[in-house]
Amino acid sequence: MIAPFSGHVPAEAVVPPVRRPLVAIAQALVALAAVAGTVIDLILGSPLQVLSYFTIQSNLLLAIVFGASAWRAWQGRPPLPAWMTAGATLFIAITGLVYHLVLANSSSGFSMTGEVTLTGWRVVSNDLLHSVTPLGAALVWLLLVRPGGLRLGHAGWWMLYPLAYFCFALVRGAIMSPGSTARYPYPFLDVDQHGYLGVLGNGVVFGLLFYALALAIVGLDRIRPDLGGRGNRISSPGDGPLK
Repeated sequence: MIAPFSGHVPAEAVVPPVRRPLVAIAQALVALAAVAGTVIDLILGSPLQVLSYFTIQSNLLLAIVFGASAWRAWQGRPPLPAWMTAGATLFIAITGLVYHLVLANSSSGFSMTGEVTLTGWRVVSNDLLHSVTPLGAALVWLLLVRPGGLRLGHAGWWMLYPLAYFCFALVRGAIMSPGSTARYPYPFLDVDQHGYLGVLGNGVVFGLLFYALALAIVGLDRIRPDLGGRGNRISSPGDGPLK
């Protein structure tokens, strides 16, 4: 028996899935770089200590978001929300910028270049986590993610993660024994050296800079051109009528 016509046609019957292999490959490569760098660090160091770094956490988040987005692009499924992809890009950009402008800069006052000598596989993981993934994620977002879908309010919501990490780092340092290895993950969070007031001041300065970067991403999303066609770019769901 043939069911009567209900007048409802599934969306997938109207608009067939459009696979985006270029997007899938690009995001998968960035996710793979993040996973590879993280795995190397986990093998070479203490897992709990390694996982306490913002660098590792932001790379893992990037791997999850870009990995899921790559799979959806390969399958022709709708992309992840724009705020999610842009947020992961923001956090990994923070990782890259803080490392190159602060931690690896001897004139910054918070340099870590004299504390640890990187050799062998640590050089590989360091480059992957601090250079390859931030640059790769930025290029993917700029060139392969269709503009639109971000709102000003997203910049404020994104700041909850850096704030949560700041609190986590201080609480972790407070409950660890004095003199413990890597008690504070970054020099600007070292209470023993700067005191709580100094660390709070550092947190406010970095927080304002991170918020400015988040606002820049939202602003850039509104003015950057659509450089590619629909077939090889990510189009944010809900950013326009059904096409």
